Amino acid sequence: MSEEAKRIRVGALIAKPSFEDRKPSSEDRKPLSAASPSPVGKKVIIKSADMKDDMQKEAVDIAITAFEKHNVEKDVAEYIKKEFDKKHGPTWHCIVGKNFGSYVTHETNHFVYFYLDSKGVLLFKSG
Repeated sequence: MSEEAKRIRVGALIAKPSFEDRKPSSEDRKPLSAASPSPVGKKVIIKSADMKDDMQKEAVDIAITAFEKHNVEKDVAEYIKKEFDKKHGPTWHCIVGKNFGSYVTHETNHFVYFYLDSKGVLLFKSG
């Protein structure tokens, strides 16, 4: 697969999928585009995305709300998943945490992996 084919073009963002276990490089740290600034005090880093910018912003906003309402990662993931199921139809999956690995299959244009401060959020639609 060519280097160009490995890259996923998402609006103003170019995100490289990071499926391999590796330490994040400065190139991986792509903040949400300037058109959608992060809330005050929240550092948002989109690590990998195959999702339109407006849906990415919605995912970040819902994640912020989830972290404000819940302290347990499982509950945060449940909140995000259920909100996306309601707004965008089933079947969404969400993983939240500081240290996890993953290898998933997702529907086209329905995948985002980002950090909100120090917590990773993986959200994708499959099924």
